[in-house]
Amino acid sequence: MTDALDWTRPDEHPDWLAEPTRAALDGLAEGDRDRVRVAEIDPELADTAAFCERYGMPLETSANCVVLAAKRGGEVTYAACMVLATQRADVNGMVRRHLGARKISFAPMEEATGLTGMEYGGITPFGLPEGWPVLVDKAVVDTPSVVVGSGLRRSKLYVPGPLVGGLPGAEVLPLVKE
Repeated sequence: MTDALDWTRPDEHPDWLAEPTRAALDGLAEGDRDRVRVAEIDPELADTAAFCERYGMPLETSANCVVLAAKRGGEVTYAACMVLATQRADVNGMVRRHLGARKISFAPMEEATGLTGMEYGGITPFGLPEGWPVLVDKAVVDTPSVVVGSGLRRSKLYVPGPLVGGLPGAEVLPLVKE
């Protein structure tokens, strides 16, 4: 963690969390919940690179969550994908094949925010809609702690990497092209 941020327990500042995120954190086992921290940030610095630069966090300690729309036979299904900020998921290769999609793309902003109940730039794997696959790159799980969104642009979560891999719907896979 960095001294530039005041990391605190999420239950001390529930207003720093989107409603779905708050509910997901409340549903964690007590031991897991005790290891999660939240910090308020400047919402203009929610994007990973700007956040890391301003608050002194190494990029390799941040993980990004993107919402994907997978299409097959006229049907659209949604999934989330988590990779470290220093990496890029092989969305059109590994991820598309794993989801059995003919075509895959990043979900449009209005769909992503409307379906998740979270703000664009703050989407997190904590509190995604039930039934969504959450594809987590193995490097995220292998990182002792990562910074992820809180569901809002004005705060971030600091969580154990292995906890992300244990979320409902999570599948730990090698998502990055070697």
